[in-house]
Amino acid sequence: MRNVKGTRHSLRSTRKLSIIAQDPSVKIGGRIVIASIDVPAEELLSGPRGYRVAVVDYDVTANALYQAADLPSGLDGEYHDPFQDAPDETLLTDPRFHAQNVYAIAMRILARFEFALGRRVQWGCEGHQLNILPHAFAEPNAFYSRDDRSLFFGYFESFPDQQGHTRTVFSCLSHDVIAHETTHAILDGLRSRYLEPSSPDQGAFHEGLADVVALLSVFALPDVVGAALDGATGAALIDQSLLEKDKLASSVLFRLADEMGEEMSGVRGGALRHSIMLPPGKDYMNDPEFQEVHNRGELLVAGMLRSFLDIWVSRLSRIGTIVDGKKDRSLVIDEGARAADHLLTMAIRAIDYCPPVDLSFSDYLSALLTVDREVVPDDRYGYRDALLSNFRDFGIEPSARADSDGSWLRCDDEMIYSRTHFDSMLRDNEEVFRFVWENRKALKIGDIGYIEVQSVRPSVRIAPDGFVLRETIAEYVQVLTVTAGELRQDFNVDVPEDIEFWRPLRLLGGGTLVFDEYGQLKYQIANHLLKDRGDKKRQGDRLAYLWRQGFLDKKKDRAGNFSALHLARSGVQERAG
Repeated sequence: MRNVKGTRHSLRSTRKLSIIAQDPSVKIGGRIVIASIDVPAEELLSGPRGYRVAVVDYDVTANALYQAADLPSGLDGEYHDPFQDAPDETLLTDPRFHAQNVYAIAMRILARFEFALGRRVQWGCEGHQLNILPHAFAEPNAFYSRDDRSLFFGYFESFPDQQGHTRTVFSCLSHDVIAHETTHAILDGLRSRYLEPSSPDQGAFHEGLADVVALLSVFALPDVVGAALDGATGAALIDQSLLEKDKLASSVLFRLADEMGEEMSGVRGGALRHSIMLPPGKDYMNDPEFQEVHNRGELLVAGMLRSFLDIWVSRLSRIGTIVDGKKDRSLVIDEGARAADHLLTMAIRAIDYCPPVDLSFSDYLSALLTVDREVVPDDRYGYRDALLSNFRDFGIEPSARADSDGSWLRCDDEMIYSRTHFDSMLRDNEEVFRFVWENRKALKIGDIGYIEVQSVRPSVRIAPDGFVLRETIAEYVQVLTVTAGELRQDFNVDVPEDIEFWRPLRLLGGGTLVFDEYGQLKYQIANHLLKDRGDKKRQGDRLAYLWRQGFLDKKKDRAGNFSALHLARSGVQERAG
C-alpha cells in the first residue's frame, strides 16, 4: 500500500494581514486607522506574488524597482503579519508595507466577490494573475488596464500646508481607491462587454458599482464604522437621538467624506460626498449634467448608500435602549457593519441577474430585487423596500420588463429540454448553445444576427438561514452588422440623419439565462436585438449617444480608457506623447 505523506502543520484557509482601513489622512487619537483583515492563505513568492495577484513594484517615473515584500505563506505553519505593530511612519514610508496593503485589499475584494457569487471569479484580462504596481508613476491617477493585465497606482506631492511643507501622497495607501480599481478588473471578468460603448448607464455602472463596492466594503469593517460614528470615543453607550437617518448621514457619511482628504479627491473623485448631498426627488436621469459617466454613476452610489442608512435604522429599531434613551454602542456598530455587508453581497450577486449588453440602471435595480428575493424571501429588515424607495428618489425605476414588485418575471414558457444533456448544461458552452438554438422562438431571439454563448458559470449561494441556492448562469450575445441605410429602411430604426447611409454599424443584443439546480430555466434577462418597437428604440438611442460621443468615428481603447476617465475626473490633463 502506498504511503501518503501528510503535511507537518495543518494549513489554514485564511490569514490576518494589516491594512490602512481608510486614508493615511484619517486619524483617530492621532493614529492612522488600521485594520487586521482576513485574506485567503496561499503559497506566496516574493512581491508578494500569489495565485491571483502579483505585486510588481516598478516605478516607471523613477525607473526603479523597489524592494519586494516577503510574507510567510504558512506552509511551515508560519502566518505572522510583519507589520502588525509597526508605527505609522513605517506604514507611510516602507514600500514593503505598501505592497502588502494593495495585495491584502485586492485579495479581500476578490474573496468577497467569490463568496457572494459562490464560485471562483476570473479577472477581465488574460491569465490567472493580475499585476499590481503600487508605485507605478508620479501622477495623481490610478486605473485598471485590461491590455496590461494590471492595476496602476500613482503617487504625487500634496498641497502645501501653512508652513509651505508638502508630503508624498500614495494612492496605494487608500482603501477605497484600491477596492475601486480591483472591482473594475473583476467586473470586466464577469461582464466583458460592459466596457464597450453603449448607453450612458452602462459606462456609469462600471464607475458607480466600483464606488459602491469600495464604500460598502469599508463600512463592513466594524472598526471603521465605530471610528466614523463617534470618533471611537470608547463610550459603551450612544444616545438614540444620534441614530436617526439624518443624524447618521451627517455623523457617519459626511464625516467619512470630509476625512478622506483633499489630496486624494483628484484620484477618487467626490462621489461619496457629492452623492449624499444630492437632494432626492429630482429627475436626474434626464438632466444633461448627469449624462457624464462619473456624475451619472453618483446616482447609483446615492441610491445604494441611502438604502444602507434606511436598513441600518431599521435594524437599530429592533435594539432596545439601556438607560436614558441610550443604546449599546457595540450593537449599533455591529448592526451597521452587518447591513453594509449584506447590501454588498446583494450588490455583487445582482451582476449575475443583469443582461450582458446595454445595461441600464433599471435593469440593475430589478436584478438587486430579484436576487435578494431568491435567497431571502422574508425581507424582514426591508432591504428591497429601501432600494425601491431610494432609487426612485433619483429617477431610477425597475425595468419595464419586470414583475409588479420590480423583480424579474420568471420564465414560464415551455422549453425544449429533450435535445440537450442536463449534466453538460451546467458547464458546457456548446451544450447551452444547443439549448439556445433549439429554443430561439420561445426565447424570442429571432433568426437574424450571429449568436454566441460567452460563458457558463455555476453559482452556490447560502442564505442567512442556511438555505443553499444552486444555479447555473449562462450569457449569450447576438451581433448584427448592417449599414445605416439598411437599419432605416429594413428595420425602421431611427438612426441619426447625419450618419452616412453606407456606414456599417454593429448592433448588440443578448441575454442572461439562469437555470435552477435541475437544469430548468428560471429567468431569461435579455435585451433583444430587434424583437419589437422597444428594442428598436433602444438601438436608435444607443446609436445616437455613440454618434454624439464620437465612438462611431474612431476606435477607443476600452480597458485603457479608465486612465483617461480618471484623469478627467481629477482635472489633470494627459501628458503629450
